[in-house]
Amino acid sequence: MGDPSVIGHVGPLVVATRGTEGAGEVRLKVRGATEIYLAWSDEPLSKGAPVLVIGARAPRTVDVVAWTDPVVTTDDLTG
Repeated sequence: MGDPSVIGHVGPLVVATRGTEGAGEVRLKVRGATEIYLAWSDEPLSKGAPVLVIGARAPRTVDVVAWTDPVVTTDDLTG
């Protein structure tokens, strides 16, 4: 089982996802540090796209969906 504390976090994809064909990677700010997680999505998502973590599959592996937040910009996620 994965780390449920990352559910609800938003971060940019650093490696694109290929939908059900393969995982990408997402950068998340957790526990005061920046960490990279494997990211799975139902649909392919491009590198740099902001995503929302909706599930934790396994250690350092999460399920994500595309995310648009009018308050948070991509620049906020890369800082």
